[in-house]
Amino acid sequence: MVPRVLLGTAQVPGGGELRLLQRGAEFSIMLGANELMNSRLSGSEEALAEQACDRIGARPGVRMLIGGLGMGFTLRAALARLGPDAEVAVAEIVPAVIEWAQGPMAALHGESLTDPRTRIFEGDVATAIGEGEWDAILLDVDNGPDGISRPGNDRLYGAAGLARARAALRP
Repeated sequence: MVPRVLLGTAQVPGGGELRLLQRGAEFSIMLGANELMNSRLSGSEEALAEQACDRIGARPGVRMLIGGLGMGFTLRAALARLGPDAEVAVAEIVPAVIEWAQGPMAALHGESLTDPRTRIFEGDVATAIGEGEWDAILLDVDNGPDGISRPGNDRLYGAAGLARARAALRP
């Protein structure tokens, strides 16, 4: 059996510690005993981007905000479907996740981080939501509508948070 190797740790604002692990070619990001993401499993992240892009259609100048970089599955799927004039902003609150994407997981991210349509925002997606109008806001910051990785994320999924996101959307 191939052992898991700890590649890095990072504090999550508001509490908790992320761990980046590698087993062979497989990566996983853990929070305590919870596996938040694994490089073998990308279907839900890709579906999130694909469904949003299908709803937006071929609209010119699309502005999309993705909350959470993770392993880049949502970003890559969005870039694959959006036109050359799109902007995809990704808000990531844990700086080490961006570093891991540029370091040990660079091959997994491919060219998505250097794509001219990509803008990485190091900070809270709640702040990025208020930075202009968006055609789509994709929240991929937890494994469901509860603040698993960060209790502060609960505010994104409550009535006020959803109303704030809706207000930031273009018609």
